[in-house]
Parts: sequence; structure tokens; C-alpha cells
Amino acid sequence: MLQRPSGGAGSGTAAADSGLMSIGAVLNVLRDEFPEVTISKIRFLESEGLIEPQRTPSGYRKFSANDVERLGHVLRMQRDHYLPLKVIREHLDALERGEPVRLPSVGRQRDSGDGEPLGELFGEPEAPTAARVGRAELLAAAEIGEQELEEWESYGLIAPLPDGAYDAEAVTVAALVVELGRFGIEPRHLRAMKAAADREAGLVDQVVAPLRRHRNPQTRAHAEARTKELAGLAVKLHAALVQTALGVRLP
Repeated sequence: MLQRPSGGAGSGTAAADSGLMSIGAVLNVLRDEFPEVTISKIRFLESEGLIEPQRTPSGYRKFSANDVERLGHVLRMQRDHYLPLKVIREHLDALERGEPVRLPSVGRQRDSGDGEPLGELFGEPEAPTAARVGRAELLAAAEIGEQELEEWESYGLIAPLPDGAYDAEAVTVAALVVELGRFGIEPRHLRAMKAAADREAGLVDQVVAPLRRHRNPQTRAHAEARTKELAGLAVKLHAALVQTALGVRLP
């Protein structure tokens, strides 16, 4: 079970420092799995209440093994599942209290790179994914306000269904828009990405359209599987092209 260190933020003594790590040492440990993590990122997560490292009398941060473990869980859930910080914080805090909790069912929780479902990170079964969420649920999950959502909708990044609800992928899109915003990328900058995605979707739809119109029910049913397969290939190609253009390789 994850646990916070028993010492308070201001309890830094030579004895208490035994076995604790500096922020630089923590960075080196985390970079084995998270090459992109920075000291600024760790400090940001602290400011958001995700970790509470101890402090020496001179004000230096000292991290326990539990702090490092908690940071790893936070970064993993952000990287692999695009969960908002509020959801991550509430989930980890509940785990620390020993409560039998499940991850919220809003949003599509994809597998990590080795195929490990998020629930298995904590030895728990994964909660089912909601097919639709309401507007209030979307705002809460993404931690945004009405004005921000309206702006995103005006750029076509998120669109409600005819009944006013949203599909589960809207939560993922909203979380990614928030994360990109932390780097100064504004929603209006993402219109080109949306246009490219629409073109890719149109290409896939053009390929599977004959299957959907077929008289044979089995052939029409096969169209759904073919759509998913082509969508996966398109996403992989898009990612590879972006990485090639930037000259980087993501883990």
C-alpha cells in the first residue's frame, strides 16, 4: 500500500534524512522509465498535492521510497491513461486509506506499452469504460470550465452527440488538450491536428464503406473490425511520421 512519510514537511534532521533522496537522485531513478520527466515536473506534482516530500532545515526537499513509488504511479497513469491529476490524487489517497477503490469509469483507459491494464497496476480488476458521459462529468474529469469547453467545441476539438452527451473519447481528448496547454500549446493551435485526423478518418471510411453497404450481415459486421484495425495502423503511422519529423523517438 502506498503511504505518505510520517514526518511533516518541516521535520528535516540528520537522522530523518537517513535513506531519503534529493530531488536530483529521484530524477535519475525516474528517468529509467520516464525519460522526459524534469525537476520542474516533480515540483509541479508537489504543488498539486500529489506528493509531500520532507524538508531539511535549510529547505531542501528529501524524498522517501514511498514518495518515489507514488511519483511513478502518477507519471504512469498520466502517460498511459491520460487521467486528470484530480482523479489520480483522489485514487491514490483512497488507496493509502486502505479503501477498496476502482478507477472512475469515464474515459477510455488504454493499455500501457506492455499490455498491462491500469487496474492491474494495483492488483485490481479494471473498471468498465463508460460509453457516454454528460457535460458535467466531462467538465469534472478534465478539470475545466464551461468557457474552456465552449472554446474547444468552437474549434471542433470536442463535439457533443445529438442528445447533448459525449462519447468516452471526449474525456481523453480533453485531458490531452489540458496537458498540451501546460506547454503553451493553445486549443486554436490544435485545429490543424483535428483537420488531419478528419482526413485520416475519411480515408479509413472510404475503405470500409463498401463493407458497410454489403448485403451480407456478416460482411457488414466485419466492417467494424476492419475500421478498428485501420484506425490503429493510421495512429501508428501518424505517430511515426511526427517522431521522424521531430527527430525523436518516444519510449
